[in-house]
Amino acid sequence: MDAISLFYLIIGILVFDFILDQLLGYLNYTWYSKDVPQELNDVYDADEYAKSQEYKKTNYRFSLLSSSVSFIAILIFLFYDGFALIDTWARTLVNHDILVGLLFFTVIAAAGEIISLPFSYYSTFVIEEKFGFNKTTHKTFVIDKIKGWLLTAMLGGGILSLVIVCYNWAGANFWWYVWILIFVISLLMNMFYARWFVPLFNKQTPLEEGTLKAAI
Repeated sequence: MDAISLFYLIIGILVFDFILDQLLGYLNYTWYSKDVPQELNDVYDADEYAKSQEYKKTNYRFSLLSSSVSFIAILIFLFYDGFALIDTWARTLVNHDILVGLLFFTVIAAAGEIISLPFSYYSTFVIEEKFGFNKTTHKTFVIDKIKGWLLTAMLGGGILSLVIVCYNWAGANFWWYVWILIFVISLLMNMFYARWFVPLFNKQTPLEEGTLKAAI
């Protein structure tokens, strides 16, 4: 398969995935206006249920907007050879494979963050605030973002460096070593995520004595 055919195959997959995702989201959206089944009338509070459905509708419309903007940005980036431009620029600044890779993905991640940041802010301080779900202050929002960026830089940069090392060392068989590497990292993340990473963003307190703890 030549490069042009592969390029349009990738575009086709992205378009298909976007359309399918939006179609499934719309099908879910059509159910948000339906009444509670009569058999469950004594289970749901009518006002709370209406609020819940309106919250879902608002999030769907907002998600449609944000995902559409991201999708259009990706298409523009691809059609204007964004990856090639960033790679060429990175190679004019550094000449080591690991540094080129780190710089390349840093620019990609920064561009994605610039696009998503306004949507994240609006979701937290407008939508969540409107429905009474937001407990985040502006200070906490900024600090959590900085923590997330630093964590991504350290973990993502470390993993990417190891992947590049595997590629340079193992050649065509590098994917075996990368697969083992990702497996080990995933295992460690599942084992220590709650202990190491959750406390960076959330306060954890022991469950109080009571019927819930006893039931668990």
